Amino acid sequence: MLLSPGSRIWLAAASVDMRLGFDGLAAKVHEVLAADPFCGHAFVFRNKRGDRLKLLLWDGLGFWLLYRRLDQGRLHWPRTESGAVELSLAQWALLVEGRPWSALPLLKKAMPTRL
Repeated sequence: MLLSPGSRIWLAAASVDMRLGFDGLAAKVHEVLAADPFCGHAFVFRNKRGDRLKLLLWDGLGFWLLYRRLDQGRLHWPRTESGAVELSLAQWALLVEGRPWSALPLLKKAMPTRL
């Protein structure tokens, strides 16, 4: 299983260009989120419309890049404009289904951005 109970999932607040691949998203993790893309945490990004997301994860051997497109509705995203929000696995499950997850308590809001 890609995301296990001990996984840390960081949701980037700002939208990104969905044309970005492994290297482009890893650069966003490093430059914008001030985090190490090789740390084993999952980093989630969305497009401006809010109907697509990409998850970038380093597993020790290489990067995983997961892409999700909702056919209907939009992803529920935090209202912050910068930084990242840490999600639980339960919140992640609701997010990828396009369901509101904000009623569940946030784990952390403390990944600052480097501008």
